[in-house]
Amino acid sequence: MKKLFIPFLLLFVFILSACGNKETSNEDNESKTKKETVTYQSETGPIEIPKNPKRIIALSNGPNVLALEGNVVGIDQWTNMNPLFQERLKGVEVVSEDNLEKIIELEPDLIIAGSEMKNIAKLNEIAPTVVFTWGKLDYLSQQIEIGKLLNKEKEAKEWVNDFKTRAESAGKAIRAKIGEDATTVSVIENDAKEFYVFGNNYARGTEILYQAMDLKMPEKVKEKALKPGIYVLSPEVLPEYTGDYIIFSKNPDVVNSFVETDTWKNIPAVKNDRIFEINSKASTYSDPITLEHLLEFFEKSFLNK
Repeated sequence: MKKLFIPFLLLFVFILSACGNKETSNEDNESKTKKETVTYQSETGPIEIPKNPKRIIALSNGPNVLALEGNVVGIDQWTNMNPLFQERLKGVEVVSEDNLEKIIELEPDLIIAGSEMKNIAKLNEIAPTVVFTWGKLDYLSQQIEIGKLLNKEKEAKEWVNDFKTRAESAGKAIRAKIGEDATTVSVIENDAKEFYVFGNNYARGTEILYQAMDLKMPEKVKEKALKPGIYVLSPEVLPEYTGDYIIFSKNPDVVNSFVETDTWKNIPAVKNDRIFEINSKASTYSDPITLEHLLEFFEKSFLNK
């Protein structure tokens, strides 16, 4: 009996050993997958980043990352204040490039920053840091680039193609309704003392209106704001820059008493009830979440949907 028992005991030990080795192998493979890196061609040169980043600090381009459901653990204060993103940012820490200790505590495996920020070298010591220069890429290419960064290029490209199709279709319908060539649209914003008029690439929906929808801007706006993106003007000359339709990017925290003046009330677009108000706090980015929000708003406003 003893002789029969020993071989069975040895077989049992062998099976346990094999299972243990298999589990160790699986753990090693999982660890390897977690640490797998790829070379990303950034604007400052090639950089090794996680293939699938798990803990992202977005000091820049946070909304683009949120649109692709990247796991953001740290965000800049401006994105955090935007009403469009607050639900998505519950529990996410607000950080800046100066707050290195907090960034270290969050244990990021990828940091996204603006090229104008300081401490880039120090951020790189904490985690691979990819920088973007604001405006260097157009609004759609920027989303595709973030897609590459998060190993979600396919999803980003699919959204871009779909959005372009829907925005162009909406633009065609709007132009047919308001006038294909003659009717103009201006986008304005104000603070306590000045007004701003925008070109075709300065958020506030300008990319949708002028690029995707191909709506026309007033000649004076084209002359002053198209190249720099924004032009500052005094309230007295505002009527010279307003189109047949006005998109008014209105800051709820700014006193807007100007709308009670005769100068404002006598602007043709105001008199004809062709002014559409957007919340400036929810319109200062050109990411998919903001663009989807504004596309829906423009369709409802221009087409009375």
